[in-house]
Amino acid sequence: MIRKVTLLTVGALMGATAVSAINSYGGGSANAAGTETYRQLAIFGNVFERVRAQYVTPPEENKLIENAINGMLTSLDPHSSYLNQEAADDMRTQTRGEFGGLGIEVTMEDELVKVITPIDETPAARAGVLAGDFISEIDGEAVRGLSLGEAVDKMRGPVNTAIELTVLREGADQPIKIKVVRDIIAVKAVRYRVEEDVGYLRVISFTEKTYDDLSDAIETITEEVGKDKLKGFVLDLRLNPGGLLDQAISVSDAFLDRGEIVSTRGRNPEETRRFNSRPGDLAGGKPVIVLINGGSASASEIVAGALQDHRRATVLGTRSFGKGSVQTIIPLDAQTALRLTTALYYTPSGTSIQGTGIKPDIRVEEPVPEELRGRVKPSGESELRGHIQGENEDDEGSGSIAYVPPDPKDDVQLGYALDLLRGVKTDPAFPPNPDQAANKN
Repeated sequence: MIRKVTLLTVGALMGATAVSAINSYGGGSANAAGTETYRQLAIFGNVFERVRAQYVTPPEENKLIENAINGMLTSLDPHSSYLNQEAADDMRTQTRGEFGGLGIEVTMEDELVKVITPIDETPAARAGVLAGDFISEIDGEAVRGLSLGEAVDKMRGPVNTAIELTVLREGADQPIKIKVVRDIIAVKAVRYRVEEDVGYLRVISFTEKTYDDLSDAIETITEEVGKDKLKGFVLDLRLNPGGLLDQAISVSDAFLDRGEIVSTRGRNPEETRRFNSRPGDLAGGKPVIVLINGGSASASEIVAGALQDHRRATVLGTRSFGKGSVQTIIPLDAQTALRLTTALYYTPSGTSIQGTGIKPDIRVEEPVPEELRGRVKPSGESELRGHIQGENEDDEGSGSIAYVPPDPKDDVQLGYALDLLRGVKTDPAFPPNPDQAANKN
């Protein structure tokens, strides 16, 4: 069922990344630049020389050029950008789904790094780092004043190198110093569990590991519950910012037997590409409910849109982010790359969700705790400055609040999905009727 396709990034602005299938930059252009263009380039060179030679303090020339390139790209849309060596390396790390690090999930609280949980069988877990620990120093440097990203960067590093964490722990009289030796951390792209007679599948991101993780999860759940007792699956795409197009296609294909999954349409008609499913439903035809919210973007919207259009699954939650553009990663040299928007994608019905998002079949709002009200606000592609105007975009725009309770017992959307699968609740949209699958325009 897995197929090899061009790896295009369809991740959202929130940080999804991809690896390019374009191995070199040809240097040519579709249309030769005109005289006026060359005149403007000459002006740019003149300005650069004046700034370099006469600015009040000597500027960093490489920074000037990098900022100029980024200015050009960000004027196009919010998702095109220049990737310097650091950004390109980070992109490749995210795409692989593994990195040299400690193996902890963290957040920022009271200006300290708080450990949400150490991942099982990782250096942090073996060294004795516990959930709820606060990291106050990293190799003797205070965490206060650092952003979460800066702190995470300090904790990542080459395999087999040591790092010392100073930890504040409830019940401890004084700070605890813990030495951890970095190792390869393989991040699970899919997390799963059994909810009595229902399989819960949470796709965190679309990396190179996503389809394999999903396949293993479905197989494990089916064996644990039993095929006859299994009521169905909840596919949770909430807070999923996107990732690799080929993985979005494979995940969609996992639940489909036939039909188009997605098409991408570039600037020229001959650049249109269509991706179709192949026979074989890993879920064995069991009912599927897809959960989405304002944090579901791009690759996750491809999956939700494909399963919704084919009436293979019922989509539940709130309107998705609405990023319907495709970025190609174009290497410029051995270290740097260009992330450029090259196409829009369309669901099987021929619908562009750019600036509109996926509208759920069953709208269920997730209540926001009182202490977070006013801090958690709706977000979507349509609110991004300079975004590409979607052909179906209107005043309603896209997106919604992106909030999921940390405790599944408080998760209203999940609870509603489980009740539908067990027959406790009923809705005309569930189960969906494949005979009513949307026809392509």
